[in-house]
Amino acid sequence: MSKIAVVYWSGTGNTETMANAVVKGAKDKGAETELFTASDFSADMADDFNAIAFGCPSMGTEELEEGEFEPMFSSVKDKLNGKKIVLFGSYGWGDGEWMRNWEDDCKNCGAVLAAESVICNDAPDDDVIAQCEALGAVLA
Repeated sequence: MSKIAVVYWSGTGNTETMANAVVKGAKDKGAETELFTASDFSADMADDFNAIAFGCPSMGTEELEEGEFEPMFSSVKDKLNGKKIVLFGSYGWGDGEWMRNWEDDCKNCGAVLAAESVICNDAPDDDVIAQCEALGAVLA
């Protein structure tokens, strides 16, 4: 059985909704799944999981949230070489540049992107929820 971590930061609740859908998709496929906020996850925990889903909205000038998520993610990057991951998040402006940059960063540290990242403008609709459930299923 796969053991999956879903790690996210959410300011408005949109990315949290997406995270819960990823958890549902993984659990529906039988994976042991744990949900963490960015402040509750650390690099020393990464080795405990077969795969990790990371969720963060676009902030500022299309970048990861700088107070909690980005410092946590930077500390975890060294643990991602060869690890299967997926990415998701919401945005309110721009064109998704933050996600493309984040994907490149993950590839550069050796992470295995298991599926196309899921992004949505503002609140996730039913289609985005289904895409997030599919992310969880891919990790399972």
